[in-house]
Amino acid sequence: MKARTARLYFIAIGIFFLIILFFLYVKTFNENLLFYRSPSQISQNEFPENYIFRMGGVVVDNSLIKSKTTTDIEFKITDFEKNITVRYQGILPDLFREGQGVVVRGKLMKNGIFIAEEVLAKHDETYMPPELKDSLKVNKKIVIDSSKSIYRK
Repeated sequence: MKARTARLYFIAIGIFFLIILFFLYVKTFNENLLFYRSPSQISQNEFPENYIFRMGGVVVDNSLIKSKTTTDIEFKITDFEKNITVRYQGILPDLFREGQGVVVRGKLMKNGIFIAEEVLAKHDETYMPPELKDSLKVNKKIVIDSSKSIYRK
């Protein structure tokens, strides 16, 4: 075999391995990507069991139920069109309140209850990311009204 042919084979094998590595990288990236959904989007779509994704919305007033003996917590999240019940086991963030925006990560069960692995609370009473505001279909008045619950006594 000539040196030129050997170099050509070596380059072809190298490019083949680079393509395989790129394919594996893209596949791994897509599997680890968590998409954000609103309660209305979840109600319209069917998700495979054990599919982990993020859901965001506003915690419904008077929906928070804490267990007295365990760290089990149940609450509802809304996008002002649909509500989804969320169950979480653990300690909630300090900024978590009813009437405030949250993002939860977990999976949707067949009975329609969302089992959360992580709960993230909004850091400011009037701030809402544009994506969340668009997906929740809310206007400025609703954002201000929802933040009033923070100051209730």
